[in-house]
Amino acid sequence: MKGLDWYFKTNLLVRILLGLILGAIAGLIFGPKIVVVSPLGDIFVRLLKMIVMPVVMFTLIVGAASIHPARLGRVGVKALVIYMITTACAVALGLIMGNIFSPGKGLELVGAASAFGKELSQPSLIDTLVNIVPKNPFSAFSSGNILPTIFFCIIFGIGVAFLRESEEERVRDAANTVFKFFEGGAEVMYKVVNWILQYAPIGVFALIAVVFGKQGAEAFGPLGIVTFSVYLALAVHMVLVYGGLLAIFRIHPLQFLTRAKEATITAFVTRSSGGTLPVTLGVARDKMGISRGVYSFTLPLGATINMDGTAIYQGVCAIFVGFAIGSPLTLGQQMTVIMTAVLASIGTAGVPGAGAIMLLMVLNSVGLKVEPGTTVAMAYAMIFGIDALLDMGRTALNVTGDLAVTSCVAKSEKEIDENLWGKDIPAKAVGETA
Repeated sequence: MKGLDWYFKTNLLVRILLGLILGAIAGLIFGPKIVVVSPLGDIFVRLLKMIVMPVVMFTLIVGAASIHPARLGRVGVKALVIYMITTACAVALGLIMGNIFSPGKGLELVGAASAFGKELSQPSLIDTLVNIVPKNPFSAFSSGNILPTIFFCIIFGIGVAFLRESEEERVRDAANTVFKFFEGGAEVMYKVVNWILQYAPIGVFALIAVVFGKQGAEAFGPLGIVTFSVYLALAVHMVLVYGGLLAIFRIHPLQFLTRAKEATITAFVTRSSGGTLPVTLGVARDKMGISRGVYSFTLPLGATINMDGTAIYQGVCAIFVGFAIGSPLTLGQQMTVIMTAVLASIGTAGVPGAGAIMLLMVLNSVGLKVEPGTTVAMAYAMIFGIDALLDMGRTALNVTGDLAVTSCVAKSEKEIDENLWGKDIPAKAVGETA
């Protein structure tokens, strides 16, 4: 429609931020009367919930099936282990920052389900671990149980990966057909997500307007604390986790960051790990002298499963939602957040806005279901309104982490051109650098 060209041609980030600002202004002006626009927000919430489980299924299976077992030698195992460890550290750091700064504390959102969060009854950590294995994966999928669904999809994807490497042509062809089906399904879901995001500015406007109509200007403070907490955690993770990892492998952190800056800046601007991948590959080859045999596997793998920045975001935002609804997360719930974020990172798409979809999974895993009209939906809407701002920082960390892990693996395998690094890496045998 030509009349809407101005809307669709305007940058989505700008539209969402504008929706956030206008929603806040409308809420402050009209007060509780602004509740008349709540159906527009409820539709947005329902659209998001509609895609969560299909996105989990298709992307996780494709992500797991893309890790070819035949290539998971020492390089693959090293990269996989380091990626998982750094992701666990990241979400734990996000939770620590959330507990320190307590974003959302005192906000006490009220709405159609004001006591929603206070009535939660969480199982013990042992029960949570046992319940990761589903009795019936289809039941888990239909009921929206995230952890069992994630577990089954990862196992299924690994099974597909093994069969794709089968020496029997019939089996191999069948596995590739299954893989192509889920890959096609994932691409369809990416397109659907993009369509829903086009409606996001309207949904964010309505949801934020209702929040500010009921809470007033007091709602600004918690959002500022969330943003500060996330970026501080990103910086700490960069310095302590990646800096420490590089130091262990005797790679100078500052020189590494200087060489990685092109990929880091590109990731910050594009907000897409996948979209930045060509730049990341070029940096690994030309600026870091890493062997093709290493970076051609570890970087695409990292773009698929290494979501440290996103994991930090999950931790802080989960804490925010808990405080905002007056039901701070227990230690058991926070452990569940860590498990869910680490497992879900395997299939999280490296595209703008994917972290917001992943946050729905994390919240659902601890019983904080984003349902229309609930206080959880209000808190989630507040986060979604500033998601693009947070997305830039977390994507930059994700891509930088891919290069850091790749550099360390290459160094351990002597597959890095140490002449490029000078005195930072003692001269040893140089691997292929083509």
